[in-house]
Amino acid sequence: MPRNAAFDSVRNHVLKEADVDTEAFWASLRGGDQGTTEEPLPLSECTTDGAWVTVRAKIVELWDPREDSIHQVGLVGDESGRMKFVAWTKSNPPVLEEDTTYTFKDVVVDEYDGNYSLKINSRSEIIEHARDSPEAIGTVGTMTTVYEGVFVAIQSQSGLIKRCTDPECTRVIQQGECSEHGPNEGEFDLRIKGVLDDGESVQECLFTAGMTEVVTGIDLETAMEMASDALDLTVVERRLTEMLIGRRFTVEGPLLGRYLLVDEVTDSSNRAFAQGYHDAVDDLLSEYGYYGPGLTAENIEDLPQTYDAPVAAGGN
Repeated sequence: MPRNAAFDSVRNHVLKEADVDTEAFWASLRGGDQGTTEEPLPLSECTTDGAWVTVRAKIVELWDPREDSIHQVGLVGDESGRMKFVAWTKSNPPVLEEDTTYTFKDVVVDEYDGNYSLKINSRSEIIEHARDSPEAIGTVGTMTTVYEGVFVAIQSQSGLIKRCTDPECTRVIQQGECSEHGPNEGEFDLRIKGVLDDGESVQECLFTAGMTEVVTGIDLETAMEMASDALDLTVVERRLTEMLIGRRFTVEGPLLGRYLLVDEVTDSSNRAFAQGYHDAVDDLLSEYGYYGPGLTAENIEDLPQTYDAPVAAGGN
């Protein structure tokens, strides 16, 4: 039995044996509820794993469930963005329809691998809104973000990884086991969890297999061959690190929690400085009272335009 299922089973048994009011118990855990039916929480702010939230969203797309335990699965959206949702059969939820707006009260935010989704459970309340009502969602947002910075780090579980073979799960297999579905041989995938730094802030970015190939030229088949030749999965992560650290990129995509899911990427290593650096240099020279010959905002163009050494966060 998967550990999560075992934990739930034991907890429910203990609550029953102790004659605990389960509704009161769950209410106590939901002390940090976010959003109300009058003021629902925007989907873009549903970024706390395990939080109980109330949101108002439109069903953008429904997918065919691949397990009997799933009643419905798909994509919901509001003006701030989109998010996956799952409704479990055992919760006996109503049938949701595409292009219809609902208020979802007491649904749970679930996070794994940097991705967030909403779970509809037995304590959730779903309120349908007419398509011509004031509550109906019109245009659904995408939360697209553009960020430019130097690649300063590659996080663990990057490179060649294995994912759970369950069709509704994309969790990474660790030590031959999925945290949700137990022992699992897994299927190979390629990704990069990277950190970009623009000198003032850092942004964690998730590069899928396709985007990894774009920035490195290494596809999934090549990565598998590299690991097979070296008898070591980590050789791929090390190679990606050697290729990317110190290079500057401009990335664009939706924000999924703390990660930016890269949809587009441009190598901008030939840009040593952001727009407006001339003014910044002039201000620094004036601040330190330097007016002599030598370094000026104009001849700073002669400085190297690329970086080969790793750059510390905030120090590019």
